[in-house]
Amino acid sequence: MTQTSPAAQPRELPSTWNPADVEAELYQRWVDAGYFEADPHSDRPPFSLVIPPPNVTGSLHIGHAFEHTLMDLLTRRRRMQGYEALWLPGMDHASIAVQALVERQLQDEGIDHRELGREKFLERVWQWKEQHGGAILSQMRRLGDGVDWSRERFTMDAGLSRAVNTMFKRLYEDGLIYRAEQLVNWSPDMRTAISDIEVEHREVEGELVTMRYGDGESALEVATTRVETMLGDTAVAVHPEDERYKHLIGTEIELPLAGRGIPIVADEHVDPEFGSGAVKVTPAHDPNDFEIGRRHDLPMPTVMDERGRIADTGTRFDGMDRFEAREAVREALRAEGRIVAEKRPYTHSVGHSSRSKEPIEPRLSMQWFVKVGPLAKAAGDAVRDGRVEVHPPELAKRYFDWIDNLHDWAISRQMWWGHRIPIWYGPNGEVVCVGPDERPPEGEGWRQDEDVLDTWFSSGLWPFSTMGWPDDTPDLRKFYPTSVLVTGYDILFFWVARMMMLGLYGMSDRAPEEAVPFRRIALHGIVRDKHGKKMSKSSGNTVDPLQWIDTYGTDAVRFTLARGANPGADAPMSDEWVAGARSFVTKLFNATKFALGKEAFAPERLPARETLTDADRWILDRCDALVTEVDELLEDFQFAKSVEALYHFTWDEFCDWYVELSKVQLDEGGERAESTRAVLGHVLDVLLRLLHPTVPFVTEALWTALTGRESVVIAEWPTPEGTPADTAAAERIDAVRRLVTEIRRFRADQGLKPNQKVAAELDGIESVGIAEHAAAIRTLAKLTEPGTDFSASSSMRVGLQDGEVTVGVDLSGTVDIAAERNRLAKDLETAEKELAGTEQKLNNPSFTEKAPAEVVDKIRSRRESALAEIERINTRLESLPEA
Repeated sequence: MTQTSPAAQPRELPSTWNPADVEAELYQRWVDAGYFEADPHSDRPPFSLVIPPPNVTGSLHIGHAFEHTLMDLLTRRRRMQGYEALWLPGMDHASIAVQALVERQLQDEGIDHRELGREKFLERVWQWKEQHGGAILSQMRRLGDGVDWSRERFTMDAGLSRAVNTMFKRLYEDGLIYRAEQLVNWSPDMRTAISDIEVEHREVEGELVTMRYGDGESALEVATTRVETMLGDTAVAVHPEDERYKHLIGTEIELPLAGRGIPIVADEHVDPEFGSGAVKVTPAHDPNDFEIGRRHDLPMPTVMDERGRIADTGTRFDGMDRFEAREAVREALRAEGRIVAEKRPYTHSVGHSSRSKEPIEPRLSMQWFVKVGPLAKAAGDAVRDGRVEVHPPELAKRYFDWIDNLHDWAISRQMWWGHRIPIWYGPNGEVVCVGPDERPPEGEGWRQDEDVLDTWFSSGLWPFSTMGWPDDTPDLRKFYPTSVLVTGYDILFFWVARMMMLGLYGMSDRAPEEAVPFRRIALHGIVRDKHGKKMSKSSGNTVDPLQWIDTYGTDAVRFTLARGANPGADAPMSDEWVAGARSFVTKLFNATKFALGKEAFAPERLPARETLTDADRWILDRCDALVTEVDELLEDFQFAKSVEALYHFTWDEFCDWYVELSKVQLDEGGERAESTRAVLGHVLDVLLRLLHPTVPFVTEALWTALTGRESVVIAEWPTPEGTPADTAAAERIDAVRRLVTEIRRFRADQGLKPNQKVAAELDGIESVGIAEHAAAIRTLAKLTEPGTDFSASSSMRVGLQDGEVTVGVDLSGTVDIAAERNRLAKDLETAEKELAGTEQKLNNPSFTEKAPAEVVDKIRSRRESALAEIERINTRLESLPEA
């Protein structure tokens, strides 16, 4: 999209920048103008990315703000570069989270959702969704997300539901979906299987109980952290080469409390060096035991029901909760004298449901699975052969480690909210998969499968289902594959892997390079606090980005987030850094307001370079170099480095130097002032466009005021002018900057106030080639011309590339000598104390030999700094006349 409307009149700027007064209005103006809407029929090259769909229950947290800032930055830049840019928004139906939320609401009303029934329950869920779901979408507007709201999708809307049903049927008919009794992560609280990504492993304090099976010479000792599962044991396993137990392999041993015999089997999985070298085998409640059970064709009785209660064991423990049974079984074994040892507390890792926070239970149950073997191979090949690039490249290994070792994916969930599995069972054992455009079988005895699909199944289709698949739509033809996926390395294994598998399968009618769901994967880390600690409510170090926006403004928050975004690395954040970013925004605002006050608007063309001053040519060349640098960095997803480059150019070179130099040139009037206005306006024009993707609100206000154009959102991205850099001008300006900096330092050492002007002579500026900048040097260094009776009371020498400049100043009457001597004496005393303290430590062998090397080096560095400070103060004291 380009600027098509007539140029607007320059907008007046307020006296100060108050984000809260303008952000909402500016954002709505962008939306109303349709800037974010993508046209699939345009002839511009496509750029597309889809938002990782946040949960419908969610609100904007710092991780969202971080990721969305990066996605918006990429999209806004590509739009300015002339691409047809699509950033597609939407939400995930969050099966488990929403079901749990609505169940709790019903419980508060005294209603059991199971008594309410499936249809009535789903009515309540949709009511909740319409009333309360999607708060995050309005919060995305506050962040400035330039998404195409006309394409907003929801994983349970009609189009996406059709895509899910189509994908299921195709996989089923190709033999890639099957139903089987397998071990899964089970949530007793939610009464459903849950995915790996919904399991959080935590170190907990439990117990390790060693118990004796059998008696006499055939007795074996086994250990477990879940003693209640012994009720489901169907074997004891030993290593086939373990000489201690070879004579027992193939015999039976009595299972305590259960009154039945179980075999002793040989399995190479057993580590003979660990513990007693014998392990209990509970195939229905442990992943490793399940594999042993399959290898030895062992029975697999499930001894816990869906609520985590002991069931069907025929013992007195039936009906007990798993934790109650743990204690009861242990004590029953103790009563029989079968407890050999107990270790308590015993710290070990236990999987917990990320939703209900309870320990998950490995449980054998009938579930639907995706056979991932061929899908995973295709997903691995797409990265290996370069069709999909991983950034940073070193994280590709983690992708391969995961994708090359995938187990079949359990996709069924024992819930009501979600995409119901499109399988129908007939009265005579028939099994029919019903596609989206097919009628389900009718007649007595037919019923649909009760389970719903894992949420990750529908979100795995997100890059193409949101664009109209399975139909061949203009959006799919224009915007698929998406250009880039921006996501955290922590879900590389889960969401990314699923999108790769399902995208390559679902779009397999295309050429291989066109079937991938995205061409590049840009991985980022997680947001941490300023000390590098992971944010959590329990640690009290979490940040609400909306509060930051309220306090500092959206631009400051986005600038901070982007400045911390190094590829694949975690990003530390703090209030102080956001406050610093707000200062940057204020600095940019004030610089632009100064330029506008001097009528320095963006020019149609720049004056001929030969008519420009050194300062003008220097800043133009630096601006050109900045455009090239930012482009190269953003192409490589080096967000932090690109923002750092923009920051230092804006603050250090443009505001602190060129703006100050321009004041001198503007005061001269005439053609030089006109040229300066043009350069000042041009550099600001380029700078605001470069900054816009990161800080969109303030740049919109400033750029439209500077140019009188419609909107910076649809302005052209800057390109280098291509003019050879004037290195001689740059060297002269560097000399001016160095000289002024040294004079300012000298003034501070002399006790002069920052704005206090003093007479000075500058000897040698002709020989170093900067005589034409004498006026600027004096203005910036607060020096006046010396009078006829001038006599320097103090001087300094500054070595420059082409020679030396001597600066003599007359301090008579400008410094209170007695007060300055007292101040310096106090500073000297402090420095000498620091020196004595550091030398005491360094002269102590017990410190230098025992302290870490980095600590000793730090003390040595402090000693050197103290010596330098003492020398500086003494030199200054010697230069002062007697009071």
